[in-house]
Amino acid sequence: MSIEKIVEQALRDGYLTPAMEADVGRICDSANELSKQEYMALDQLMGALLTGEVVAVPRKQFINVMEELVLTEAISRVAEIEATSESSLDVGDIAAYALNRLPPLYATTEEGANYQRQRAKKELQKLIAQRVAEAIVRNLDRPNDDRTPVGTKNTGNEVLRQVSTLLQAYAPHFEQK
Repeated sequence: MSIEKIVEQALRDGYLTPAMEADVGRICDSANELSKQEYMALDQLMGALLTGEVVAVPRKQFINVMEELVLTEAISRVAEIEATSESSLDVGDIAAYALNRLPPLYATTEEGANYQRQRAKKELQKLIAQRVAEAIVRNLDRPNDDRTPVGTKNTGNEVLRQVSTLLQAYAPHFEQK
């Protein structure tokens, strides 16, 4: 999707989603030079974000309780292994592997998260431990040392900063007439 289409959709919906934000970033990063229309669209998006006409959707309005349960288990097991051997394990790789083989447990409130935690401890703790153990075995056999880790996520305020920086970098002397 083009920058103009993304901005048009954001203005129509009133929201800039994380996926839309990422698409704009990819387009700007890969372009040698942006067109006048792209600059104008970015300027329009920046104005809409500043006035509140468009709201940057936060990356998370919910949590996956399974993530914290898997991380807790993975950290515990990795600490045991690293304390008794020369092995070095990547907790992120282990957690991702295990999470891909476990059901998600999403919640939007603290009460919902507590319910999901209790349910998981009662019904899924053995499965969580099993999947983490499988992930550790796999990580020991095939470490991911040469792969590029996923970058950090941007906040809504970060979107404004990025769009502003992009406008300044790609169109330092551009003014809409």
